[in-house]
Amino acid sequence: MSLDESSLARLMAASQRGDRAAYRALLGDCRKWLERYFARRIAPHHIDDLVQDTLASMHRKLATWDNRRPFLPWIAAIARYRWIDMLRRQRDEAELGDNDAAVGAEDESVHARLSIDHLMTLLPPKQAQAITLVKIEGASIAEASKICGQSESLVKVNIHRGLKKLASLIESE
Repeated sequence: MSLDESSLARLMAASQRGDRAAYRALLGDCRKWLERYFARRIAPHHIDDLVQDTLASMHRKLATWDNRRPFLPWIAAIARYRWIDMLRRQRDEAELGDNDAAVGAEDESVHARLSIDHLMTLLPPKQAQAITLVKIEGASIAEASKICGQSESLVKVNIHRGLKKLASLIESE
C-alpha cells in the first residue's frame, strides 16, 4: 500500500496510460485512503457506499487528472463532492419524512461540517488545504508539507493564519 502523493501520482499516470495492474493498485490504495477520509465525516454504516460512489466517480473522471497537479487534492475534491451529495440526499429524504422529528446528533454533526466547509471556502486555498489536512484529516505537518508542496514551516504558518482568520470570521457572525 502506497498512500503517499508521489506513489499515488505514479499509479494514476500509469493508469491513464492503460496499465491495468497500476489501476488495480491505485483503486486499492484509494479505497484505503477514502475509508480514512470518510471515517471522520460520516457514520460507519455509510462509508462503504460512499467509497464505492467516489471510486466510480474517479473512474469516470480518470482522464481529467493533470499529471502536473497533485493527485491527493484531486481525489479529495471528488470525495468531498460525493460526500456533500450524500448529505443533500439524506437531508432531502429527511424533509420528505417526519418534519416534526427532533434533530439527532448525526444531523447536528452534518450541519456543523457544512458550516466548517463554508468557512473554509472563505480562506485562501493554501490555508484551507493545510488546516484540512492537519486539523481535520489528522495528517502530520510533514505529510501535509509533501501534499501541499510547501515547506513544513509554511504549512505551520498557513495553519496559524488560517485559524486566526477563521476565529475572526466566527466572532464577526
